[in-house]
Amino acid sequence: MNVLLSIKPQYVDKILSGEKKFEFRRKIFRRQVELAYVYCNSHVKRIVGTFTVGEILSGTQEQIWAMCGEKGGIEKEAFFRYFSGAAKAYAIEIVNFHEFAEAVIPEQLIEKFYPPQSFYYVPSWIPACIHLHEGKELLASNSVVDG
Repeated sequence: MNVLLSIKPQYVDKILSGEKKFEFRRKIFRRQVELAYVYCNSHVKRIVGTFTVGEILSGTQEQIWAMCGEKGGIEKEAFFRYFSGAAKAYAIEIVNFHEFAEAVIPEQLIEKFYPPQSFYYVPSWIPACIHLHEGKELLASNSVVDG
């Protein structure tokens, strides 16, 4: 199973630079996930690459910060603000990030695309479309499955 993760541009940049090795989340996948497609939100609005989902750590905010804070590409204050009120914190290990040569416009793959608030599961046909992507209109009427 694959997911589409929504990540802010400043954190995508830190993944690309190698500074960010963990992606932090307030909620986590219920299914076994192997590959994450990265949707760079905000003004970019493109699927920019993939990474293999490594270890998924869970614990209190303090535990996750102690284990992953230095490799999370986020300031301590911003980390704790993000997790404010959350019962649990999750850290997804980013393994083998692959940046696409050309970012993918999601609306070319999914007719009624809406960006994930956090993540959603990716239908099995999406990876094939992304890998065949050459700027062609690959519009599909299928929909995504919410997490």
